[in-house]
Amino acid sequence: MTGTHRVAITGLGCIAAPGNDVASFWGALKEARGAIGPVAAVPHDKLNIKIAAEVGDFDPARHFDERKLMLLDRFAQFTLIAARQAVKQAGLDFKAGLGRETAAIIGTGAGGMNTLEVAYARLHGANGNGATARQIPLTIPRLMVSAAASHVTMEFGITGPSFAVSSACSSANHAIGEAFWMVRTGRARAAVTGGAEACITFGTMKAWEALRVMAPDTCRPFSGGRKGMVLGEGGAVAVLERFEDAKARGAEILAEIAGFGMTADAGDIVQPSETGASDAMNLALKDGGLNPEDVGYINAHGTGTLANDVTETRAIKRSFGAHAAKLMVTSTKSMHGHTLGAAGAVELVAAVMALKEGVVPPTANYQRPDPACDLDYVPNTARPARVGAALSNSFAFGGLNAVLALKRAP
Repeated sequence: MTGTHRVAITGLGCIAAPGNDVASFWGALKEARGAIGPVAAVPHDKLNIKIAAEVGDFDPARHFDERKLMLLDRFAQFTLIAARQAVKQAGLDFKAGLGRETAAIIGTGAGGMNTLEVAYARLHGANGNGATARQIPLTIPRLMVSAAASHVTMEFGITGPSFAVSSACSSANHAIGEAFWMVRTGRARAAVTGGAEACITFGTMKAWEALRVMAPDTCRPFSGGRKGMVLGEGGAVAVLERFEDAKARGAEILAEIAGFGMTADAGDIVQPSETGASDAMNLALKDGGLNPEDVGYINAHGTGTLANDVTETRAIKRSFGAHAAKLMVTSTKSMHGHTLGAAGAVELVAAVMALKEGVVPPTANYQRPDPACDLDYVPNTARPARVGAALSNSFAFGGLNAVLALKRAP
């Protein structure tokens, strides 16, 4: 293990389909209350796959004034809402000088897809006047993938290293991992980091349908009879700081990030790799100074597709050997859907709360065993369990893998 500082998580924020804050989100996960249902954002007569996990009871005007909303795509709105929750819990004031030593790193797979959808609808509208169609002047600042990170800096007065990370479904884990390394090695004293995604649009839904990996009924990770993934949306943000700083100011430490590992499969653009996933887990363990036997829980990537779930199961066995049979492995995507570039951040909330409260969230919608997926997936009902360390896996299209290793707070 390298580095000079332990890294504490002192704030969490979340907005996703099961709940618009950490308490409601975590409460739904513990009770296996999924939020997958009929799509509201797109007319059903235009879709073959008619389900998704959408953020409900959400009125942007309750969170932002009209002038601010003009600048914010839906994914950036999610980021700021989660960041406000996390910063409030952490109790840090970045404008008092800490801002220069704080990083803001936000992951997203696609950025402002709602803005892009509106822009293309105007350009290629039914009237055929694309050449003269008036575009929204702020289209580019709204849709760029770095917009959310920029808005976080402006909201809180953060003037340290700040940027976006985009690596498909590993974006948030890559962002959090880089922020973790910055704090651990002294390049930053604190970080506001996470990920957000808002891709439930007509164009995005049709594009995902074309890949033929979408489930028509619900998401059943690792279960026999699973039919694929379900799109979700949302965002989550964590505040990281030096462990000694958090202790010195009496902050509540929610969990500790111990290690981070990342690899590239260098293989196929869509097919997962057992070796690449296993190597990323091994690197996270090594980076965190953890033995395989120290880990009790893995928040799996667990998309619910035939290929991913079998490959991830094999990768876990490859990394953990005989201890794999003792691990609890769950996919909370069964409840909040696949939030793509936000997945690692949303699932970090689940993993941290599992460590903090001693409850492992279930894999919901589980029907029957799949002989190729033969680990303990905690089916359908949460399980009380005092876990000392956990992994959170993200494995993206393009073979980009990112794994966080977490420890329960002392």
